[in-house]
Amino acid sequence: MLTKLSDDLEKMRIKIRDYAKGYGLDFFETIFVMVDFDQINSLAALGGFPKRYPHWRFGMEYDKISKSYEYGMSKIYEMVINTDPSYAYLLNSNNLVDQKLVMSHVYAHVDFFKNNYWFSKTNRKMLDQMANHSTRVRRYMDKYGVDRVEDFIDSCLSIENLIDPYLPFQAEKKKEENHSTDSNGQEDEQVYKLKVERSYMDKFINPPEFVEKQKTKSVNKIAKEKRNPEYPERDVLKFLLDNAPLEKWESDVLSIIREEAYYFVPQMMTKIMNEGWASYWHSKLMTEKVLEDSELIDYAHVCSGVFSTAPGQFNPYKLGVELYRDIEERWDKGMFGKEWDACLDVEVRKRWDRKTGIGRNKLFEVRKIYNDVNFVDEFFTEEFCIRTEFYKYMWNEQNHRYEIVTREFQQVKDQLLTMLTNGGQPVIEVIESNFKNRGELLLRHRHQGVDLDQKYSVETMKNLNAIWRRPVNLLTILEGKEKVLSCEGGNFKIEDYAGPGESS
Repeated sequence: MLTKLSDDLEKMRIKIRDYAKGYGLDFFETIFVMVDFDQINSLAALGGFPKRYPHWRFGMEYDKISKSYEYGMSKIYEMVINTDPSYAYLLNSNNLVDQKLVMSHVYAHVDFFKNNYWFSKTNRKMLDQMANHSTRVRRYMDKYGVDRVEDFIDSCLSIENLIDPYLPFQAEKKKEENHSTDSNGQEDEQVYKLKVERSYMDKFINPPEFVEKQKTKSVNKIAKEKRNPEYPERDVLKFLLDNAPLEKWESDVLSIIREEAYYFVPQMMTKIMNEGWASYWHSKLMTEKVLEDSELIDYAHVCSGVFSTAPGQFNPYKLGVELYRDIEERWDKGMFGKEWDACLDVEVRKRWDRKTGIGRNKLFEVRKIYNDVNFVDEFFTEEFCIRTEFYKYMWNEQNHRYEIVTREFQQVKDQLLTMLTNGGQPVIEVIESNFKNRGELLLRHRHQGVDLDQKYSVETMKNLNAIWRRPVNLLTILEGKEKVLSCEGGNFKIEDYAGPGESS
């Protein structure tokens, strides 16, 4: 059972909250609750929410997290969800230093949720919405059977990443009219009439029923020739909702998966920034305001685990906090702008200090408008890369260890950006729904130098085939050649792409 904080912890929470506000952090009301080991593992398996729709994957995730904790491989210190008010969970077995650190960390997270642009479109009442989703799915399971509903959820979850992360920020697309209109906005019927030499003959050559028939033919022809979608559609789930032959309950379940996928997208897009921001501020709060002298060793022990990075591994906490600290130092010293960029003398750059003192302001500006991709693209500089020894590693099969492949800055940065773009997942878009004039679905993979993993492609296309209920095709590049991957009735094949002539 979830419990409230003890009186001592509540007093400490209020102090930390006030300290955080004093530094300029601006957050939603944050409600902390105490949970035990089993409860926090359960919450983690459900993405931080007490209620989710029933599905076996949550049980599998719980089992994985629990075993990892029992074997000493990992430990969950905190969990916070992006809602208003925001809810955060504290593990009751943590010591006082852990609890102080976690509360400091959480308030910075909630500040990020509230103020970062990429979180601005999320549903702040998702706690209630998740419970609503749970009720609807359970109702369908009672009516149609657990296995049938769960199998359909399996198919939906395999494609939950096929959405457009930028869609919530795009203006609603305006649909163009497909017919001619006159200056008053009325249809111009002249386009459907036969040419007449004498005006008095018009009513005989172009009777109303003939004009109407020609109009119908024209509309049907336009509808047949028009591609669907008119432009490549990255939100595959939305396209399926609008066009796949789904039953009403299936459509509702797919809409639930899509809504929850969009809710979690900003967290994928800002993992480095979000964790780095929380780490920066918990370090600031703990070392300057909250920490007692006797607690320093315990605090250092926890931080060493949080920020540790082994070769070949990527730690968003470490990279994020180091980038924020680098930005603060650079803007405090004026290490930016035309003059700084034009300076090529290494020694002068090392001693550079214009005492501009605007580092903290720059941090709040960065927190507000950036996501991980443009954050790294702009602030991951060559100097930063060299100073932090951020190299490119690869696994050596002969020596059975990770080894440095290159220290070349641009290669390191390109690899990092590739990993962050779309969460490191392939970008897939719908090209048309009537491929080969047979109602087949044609998708396209935006190839960015990395071929698709065929094992995952096969299983994903099988699930798409089950939802579309017609053959599904994927245009991609494999080993430098254009290929079409096709799936029909669970059967999978790969063929050379013959070009646009294959499509309608």
